[in-house]
Amino acid sequence: MTFDETGRSKPGHRLAACASVLAVALTLGGCGALLAGGDKSVPTFDLTAPGDFSAPRRGTGLLVIGPPSALQVLDTERIVVEPAPGQITYLDRAQWSDRLPALFQARLIESFENGNRGRSVGRAGDGLSADYTLLSDLRAFGLRTSDGSAEAVVEVSVKIVASSTGRIAAAEVFRATAPAASTSGPDATRAIDAASDEVFVEIVRWASSRF
Repeated sequence: MTFDETGRSKPGHRLAACASVLAVALTLGGCGALLAGGDKSVPTFDLTAPGDFSAPRRGTGLLVIGPPSALQVLDTERIVVEPAPGQITYLDRAQWSDRLPALFQARLIESFENGNRGRSVGRAGDGLSADYTLLSDLRAFGLRTSDGSAEAVVEVSVKIVASSTGRIAAAEVFRATAPAASTSGPDATRAIDAASDEVFVEIVRWASSRF
């Protein structure tokens, strides 16, 4: 710090010193915010969309896929584990590549496309003039370990709503399970992916026979 002839610090240098302190504080605050947002080194896993299957085509209607609804416990990138009935925790050091509802919607649309229904299915909000809307609710999507073994459980409630009337044209609940070799990230997500693939195929074939 420099001083003027009276021995007092010069105002400009005091301001510069304050600015330096503030810059350090903001930098540390930014680091804290980054850490609060999650550990970027956590292994990340994706869902796949099933391929090599076909779906019946009943008519020429256009179906749009809406984003699924889900309780807050599922509306996250974290992977749900149920160690006991009514108890919820998350898989350690593993996460989905996106928030589960967004990831599920993307893979469901891809499943319709893989089932040769790409020209009759779109995403809600894309400005399409749809004949029907598919609404879904994620009831269960994770790993259950309550009986001493690890099992993936996927359960989804689905409704098809007619755009012209707003009435429910069809409704169904789809559920699939798959054993997991362990509760590690790779084994758990592999089992969940297998169960979700089964549900995706069932939804596509069921919905395709109704529009």
